[in-house]
Parts: sequence; structure tokens; C-alpha cells
Amino acid sequence: MIQVNAQADGCAHQTGILIKSRAPAAMTFPDLFERFSMTILPLGTSDATHLRFQAVARYASARAGDAPFTGNGSDQIAFVASGSTKLVAHASGGREQVVAFHFAGDLVSVPARAAHAYTLCALEDCELIYFPAEEFYKLARFEAGMVDEVLERVMKALARCREKTITLGRKNAQERLANFLLTMDERIGADNDGGRLLDLPMSRRDVADSLGLTIETVSRQFGELRDAGLLETMGRSKVMLLDLQGLAARAGHLFEPA
Repeated sequence: MIQVNAQADGCAHQTGILIKSRAPAAMTFPDLFERFSMTILPLGTSDATHLRFQAVARYASARAGDAPFTGNGSDQIAFVASGSTKLVAHASGGREQVVAFHFAGDLVSVPARAAHAYTLCALEDCELIYFPAEEFYKLARFEAGMVDEVLERVMKALARCREKTITLGRKNAQERLANFLLTMDERIGADNDGGRLLDLPMSRRDVADSLGLTIETVSRQFGELRDAGLLETMGRSKVMLLDLQGLAARAGHLFEPA
């Protein structure tokens, strides 16, 4: 029997490759793999390559707050087929940091334990297809278009990392939150009655941890941006962005080359 322990990050995890999730499977493995194939594998990928990827793919699912898997001492590549996740880094003394958020269609690198341990945690009920990273990259080399797809995703992730480094290192609380909201708009925003609607699956605590702020500071900054007419909040998860240019100014974005 696998023992699952609730950790301080609100994500149940353990040492081992897979946690048996309590989440019922909404889709079959072939359905989920087809979603991975349609999203990640380039058009014209050979049947042989499809079969090679399918042979090493594994399925995982999790309820909100649980970890679908934690790795087995090696790097893993996970495709988020449905739902959303956060990657949490664990340091000594019980310290933790939300490193990144991921959404349906994202390809996620889950590092093996090194200087820090990492846990991929479900923000909401989710289903994943995951692969040993070494096998994934070995198979990717069979398809030139696959290499291009992975490289493009890596470059976008690096750009987000650079932006977050600047945000955490040089920006104040309001700039951090405004920048976070603009980033979320690029990834999951939707047009809605003249504004941009965000349905954020992460908690305010997750937002605060990701930005290096307290929950109280995040709530206060939401209030200030709302009072400035830049956004509206609807409950704890829905945010309507009313003025993207105004938010960009509050985020400290440059409008002309430096």
C-alpha cells in the first residue's frame, strides 16, 4: 500500500513514482494520449513514432491538492491533458516555493531531487500523461518537427523565468501582482464584455507564494487595482481585467525601448 501524507503546501505527496489517485478517470488513456498527440506531436508524425511514445507514456490523475506523481529519482516530462497544476520546490527547514503554474495543453518538466525536491501538485482535478525525460527526448529526436515544438515551448518557459526573476528581484508588490495578472491573461485569459476574464484555479496563498508576498499584501493590492478601475473581482477565482494598458503601466512595463 502506498502511504500518502499531507504536506504543508497543501499537496499530498510521497517518495516514489506514482500516487494512486482518488480522482475518477474522466477520459480513457487512449483519449488522453490522443490529446497529447494532437497538441505536441507535429502533423505527419509516423505511426511508428506514435507507438514509441505511447509505449513509454504513463497516466496519472489527481484531485485538487494531491500530487499525481513525484518521480523516481529521474526527471519527468508531463503533459497536462486536463485541469491545472503548480510546481512546488522544497528546501530545508520545511521552506517551499511555488515555482510555476501549468494549464491544460502545457508540457511540464518535473526535475529529479537535487539541491531541492520538487512536487507537481494539482490545483484542480487534473489528468496527465507523463514520460521519463530521457526517453521523451530520445524519441523526440526521431522527428525534426518535434524538436522544434519542444524548443519553442522551452524558449517560452525561459522567457517567463526571466520575467519572474526581474519581478521578484526589482519590482514592488503592486508591480508583481499586475505583472502576474498580465501573464495569466496571455495564458488563460478570455474575451468577455469588453474586458478579459481570468478564471484563476490557484488560491490567493499560491499567488502570494509565487510572488514572494503575503496573502494580506496580495489582497490589499487586488483592492487597490480594483479601486483604480483596472479590474473587477468576482469571488475568489474570477478576475475581469478592464484596462490592460493601465495594468501594464502598473506592472512597470516599458512602452518604448530602453
